Amino acid sequence: MDLRLPTTTALFRPPTTSNILPSSSTFSFPFSYSRNRFRCSMTTTFTSSPQINETELENKKYDLLKAVQDTQRGLTTTPNQRSEIEESLVDLESCRVDNEPIDLEKLDGTWRLQYTSASDVLVLLDSSSRLPFFQVGQIFQKFECKGKDNGGYIRNVVRWSIPRLLEDNEGATLLVSAKFTIVSRRNINLQFEEISLQNINISEELQALIAPALLPRSFLTLQILQAIRSFKAQVPVSTTSPGRQSVGGLYYLSYLDRNMLVGRAVGGGGVFVFTRAQNFV
Repeated sequence: MDLRLPTTTALFRPPTTSNILPSSSTFSFPFSYSRNRFRCSMTTTFTSSPQINETELENKKYDLLKAVQDTQRGLTTTPNQRSEIEESLVDLESCRVDNEPIDLEKLDGTWRLQYTSASDVLVLLDSSSRLPFFQVGQIFQKFECKGKDNGGYIRNVVRWSIPRLLEDNEGATLLVSAKFTIVSRRNINLQFEEISLQNINISEELQALIAPALLPRSFLTLQILQAIRSFKAQVPVSTTSPGRQSVGGLYYLSYLDRNMLVGRAVGGGGVFVFTRAQNFV
């Protein structure tokens, strides 16, 4: 298992820095004709996406979630499914208002991953499907930016487990933390700071092995259990050395509302589809 996640996609390996400037221009060619002369003129107008009613918008979000539901979060996507998903993504993204800035109040909170095409996330899911001793549970992005003006913090959370040793799907947490700033109306810049392993929840079988229920628990066994539960390993990935750039990249938020978030890693790092989840510590 490769834990060098912050050197990869926007969720785990940030791509190289570039810009995405979605076009919002439309061109009109009004022609007028009179008996004496023919006139041709070209004007350029800038428009935002047409207004769409709430029912139609919810239908577009439903179509996207329906398209990704049988892909195991992107792991088993077929070419036909990939084409359908991209079509649904573009259809939904067309509903945004191009000149509307990122709403940090909406962005704040916890988002559950429903689909991704990012290779370094898919390799975790693939390992989980192939290896009997490794399970990947839920994957989240948690934004902490409420009340902020120009950014905040993002926590990429992966719940994983080792069968029989740790609790199923919730045995441990891999946390990749980054600071982000808004650099344009739709782009945020990520600067990764730390990878940590925490929240170890051992299985009942392992607890019984360490401290059998039929025997009185000694001070030592209680200390062992407490040490496991409170274990936390941290690896900093930021740098303070002069001349060295911190690990980071651009993340393009192509769609955001109260219950859905779509992000694209700038530079071809993949697309991510999230839905709102209940907040956790």
